[in-house]
Amino acid sequence: MKITQLYTYPIKSLRSVSLATTTVTPHGFPHDRHFMLVKIHKDNSTRPRSKRHFNTVTNLENMTITKYPELSLFLQSIDDPAGTFTVTYKPPGSAQKSMEIELEPDYTKLDQTDILLHQSPTKAYNMGDKINGWFSECIGYDVMLVYLGPHRRPVLGNLAPRATPAKSNTWLSSITSYVPNLRRAKVGEDDGISFADVAAYLVVTEESLNDVSSRLADGLGMDVTKFRPNIVVSGSQAAWDEDYWGGLVFRPSPDDNGSDSKVEITLTQNCARCVSINVDYSTGQAGKGDEGNVLKKLMEDRRVDNGTKYSPIFGRYGFLHQSSFSGGRTLSVGNEVFLSKRILERTTFGEYINSNH
Repeated sequence: MKITQLYTYPIKSLRSVSLATTTVTPHGFPHDRHFMLVKIHKDNSTRPRSKRHFNTVTNLENMTITKYPELSLFLQSIDDPAGTFTVTYKPPGSAQKSMEIELEPDYTKLDQTDILLHQSPTKAYNMGDKINGWFSECIGYDVMLVYLGPHRRPVLGNLAPRATPAKSNTWLSSITSYVPNLRRAKVGEDDGISFADVAAYLVVTEESLNDVSSRLADGLGMDVTKFRPNIVVSGSQAAWDEDYWGGLVFRPSPDDNGSDSKVEITLTQNCARCVSINVDYSTGQAGKGDEGNVLKKLMEDRRVDNGTKYSPIFGRYGFLHQSSFSGGRTLSVGNEVFLSKRILERTTFGEYINSNH
């Protein structure tokens, strides 16, 4: 097998940035979802589209493409040498406009706010009036761009590879009734994540993508970026074989400066899908025809995880193995990929796995 595509997303739920090569960290790719847009609800004149993502203390609502499909109209590109990324707003039928943002702004000069995403709390920083005003003007309502800075979010439940049931009552025990299948857990400090939903990495395969495309009308191929992956692999022995993958090893290509530092990622749980895969990225709205029925088509036979039994599965969540923490290791398109661990049965979201790998 080999890597065919790599992606990162500086601002959560905006369009992807394709990478040829990237370093790996325990928290994900550098800059991956270190920013997020939140909607500002000043009074009762506006209602959150998602009560689950609304913080009643701060009156801020986390914006995800599931509830805010118009976020797909924002494209992103990274200029690593300059230390910046550019967001381009490209609405249908109107002129596009762009804003350049620092990848690592000086957060000591920014106001701090509380963020609660998927019941996982963290601190973040308000990027200020200029940037907030630009996004608000584009999108037509008041929003704020927040930056994670040095903070990370705790990984909940059984997602982290070293998670074990907690023996004492913790903050997580108080939220399990609100977050199905995410039980109390003990995780290591290195398991902290960014504004990615629940894990540091998401791996999908070209073979399963092709299976999805085969369900659509002739000529309509499924856009893999709608699944928001970090790593796309080809050469799997069959579509959906990744359901049984417990870990992958990535080895450098011969032209990777002679590096022999492998990267190992432990795959812990399945990725359950929602209506975000039905969005038409050209309009920022729900797709028409087959493009707007991808979720329904997958529900026919891909509801294979009893922990999320009403949602179809596509892809596997993963975390960097401890053996790969050191040395500034990298992944590149074309790297060879080997299965390091095969599991006999599909994992169940909410059940603890063997943490000895």
